[in-house]
Amino acid sequence: MKRPLITLTLLAATLAGAQAQTAEGGITPQMLEQISRSYQGTPADRALRNALGGTGINTLALNQDNLKEMDTHFSIRVRSKGITDQRSSGRCWLFTGLNVMRAKTIARYGFASFEFSEIYPFFWDQLEKANLFLQGIIDTRRSPLEDKTVQWLFQHPLSDGGTFTGVADIVGKYGLVPKEAMPETHSSNNTSQMARLISLKLKEFGLQLRELGTNGAKPAVLQEEKTRMLGTIYRMLALNLGVPPTEFDYVRRDAQGNPVETEHHTPMTFLEKYGDPQLLTHYVMLMNDPSRPYYKTYEIDYDRHRYDGRNWTYVNLPVEDIKEMAIASLKDSTMMYFSCDVGKFLDSKRGLLDVNNYDYESLLGTTFGMDKKERIQTYSSGSSHAMTLMAVDLDKDGRPVKWMVENSWGPASGYQGHLIMTDEWFDEYMFRLVVETKYVPEKVMKLFEQKPERLPAWDPMFAEEE
Repeated sequence: MKRPLITLTLLAATLAGAQAQTAEGGITPQMLEQISRSYQGTPADRALRNALGGTGINTLALNQDNLKEMDTHFSIRVRSKGITDQRSSGRCWLFTGLNVMRAKTIARYGFASFEFSEIYPFFWDQLEKANLFLQGIIDTRRSPLEDKTVQWLFQHPLSDGGTFTGVADIVGKYGLVPKEAMPETHSSNNTSQMARLISLKLKEFGLQLRELGTNGAKPAVLQEEKTRMLGTIYRMLALNLGVPPTEFDYVRRDAQGNPVETEHHTPMTFLEKYGDPQLLTHYVMLMNDPSRPYYKTYEIDYDRHRYDGRNWTYVNLPVEDIKEMAIASLKDSTMMYFSCDVGKFLDSKRGLLDVNNYDYESLLGTTFGMDKKERIQTYSSGSSHAMTLMAVDLDKDGRPVKWMVENSWGPASGYQGHLIMTDEWFDEYMFRLVVETKYVPEKVMKLFEQKPERLPAWDPMFAEEE
């Protein structure tokens, strides 16, 4: 059967267009011939191909020369009791912030064990983030859907990730309770399904608020609608996480676990006695981001956990300056909130973060030469996980050799629930540290008096830690 003339004409035009695109930068047959010669099919190539066909890259790239017995001695170490477990949730920021306070509480009262309820502040975090989204939609209701901020809001209506600022904002407003006053649920340990459904509902509400705004609804009407919508979100959270207690009894126990006293508390009185109510005023966040100027203060738009809270603000410093403050804090037996790009060069079986763990270059026959600044600029690295910095090992000259963090992946993960990192890895993949102001030099504290440069919410460097 003959093809219609018009079909042949279109086919010819399509081929001509494809050839034109090839000539302007596509892969030509001559280029492909040259490119394909990079794989010679030698016995060595075939052996690598066969190995990679049935084995993971990290297994084959594991550097055998780096498998010597791991040194687990630390010259300076803050002791802790009990490893927490965030399970299948992105709450590392919350576990880390609470673990910093927990260590102080255990030391102050001599507890055999102790843990704050993580689900309690998480409940309020999710409700406050829902309000942050809905109020952001109200604030931008006159902007088109194509507006960058509006797009970002609809792409990020809710998250279980966060930063230390969220710990300060949520705990400072709602207080704390002990683990037994509000225990974990399936949805708190496995947040994805709950988050998906609440996010879907929030997006629906967002469109309704925009429509009301387009139709000229007054601010009071929009606020009334937002309150009604938050009632729906509260109910969804209560069904999944439980209802946060407003008062409770707490049985305080001694170092042997024997009951000493039964105390009656509200979340705020419990924070006052067992937590740290000075989270907003006694701590500062430091950043090592070589893609931006050092000794400057930055603020991230919409990077807060409450609409009426604070965007997280930090000073960008060379890593050497940050290490000095970290060492001073550890020498004074004070843990810190620490975040990094945890997935890079992690040997999860040993719990070791070392740039020499894997030899990708020898396996794949090429090099990976970007430095930290270039990895940030190309979206190749950023802060992904928060943990509690608790130890450093110093050489005879006082220089750090390795560091250790308390993780929140359970006691069976890594090295007895911890991760050990070499100082070289620290330089390359550490991003944020939160320290008490008493360990911060005056010249650094003065930098926080600057008017911070505000960066957009969608800046890739500032994704929430999970």
